[in-house]
Amino acid sequence: MIDVLVVDDDFRVVNIHAGFVAKVDGFRVVGTAASGAEALEAVERHRPDLVLLDLYLPDAFGLDVLARLRAEGRECDVMIISAAREAEAVRGAVRSGAVSYLLKPFGFNDFRERLEQYATRRAGLAAAAVHDQADVDRAFSPPASGPAAALPPKGLSAETVRLVETALRETSGTLSAAECAERIGVSRVSARRYLEHLTESGKADVGLRYAGRGRPERRYRWR
Repeated sequence: MIDVLVVDDDFRVVNIHAGFVAKVDGFRVVGTAASGAEALEAVERHRPDLVLLDLYLPDAFGLDVLARLRAEGRECDVMIISAAREAEAVRGAVRSGAVSYLLKPFGFNDFRERLEQYATRRAGLAAAAVHDQADVDRAFSPPASGPAAALPPKGLSAETVRLVETALRETSGTLSAAECAERIGVSRVSARRYLEHLTESGKADVGLRYAGRGRPERRYRWR
């Protein structure tokens, strides 16, 4: 059983998330918190395996709470659940070691998929024996979400793939490589490589926009 702490300053959201957790086999809520200070106290008291952490708390930014947990040596994992769509927030979550980042609003199926992916990866790490570099790479790779899921091609990082996916997901229309690069802080050439990878993987669509006599611009949309 995976013990979960739910952290959000809106009690209605806490109840919704706690209800979602209760519907996923293998997970249970052991506590809730409405602020950064309460979250730190609750982690000390309940020793959860996983913290569902909002970023916009009344007394602290969620990533600062995560940093405090790491500084205090807390071994719990943290999944960010927030409406924060800024690329810097996503990059900060990746740098801080968050296991996932789920944008509000979301449905139960998306939530369940993230928890099940986490449980699969957690079980794999617990049972893993490290014999060579391939074993290490598997430990750091994102969990597969279906039969077609695979590691990014050589030269592409799983963390940057997730950043590009987030940029596409939060775009209501289409996104060019240059626009994507500006949002997540990489070069246009790199953004283009990741966008093409998502297109080839069937996760994104690409179309051409013609403007004047110049070369058409490739624009991408999340499927």
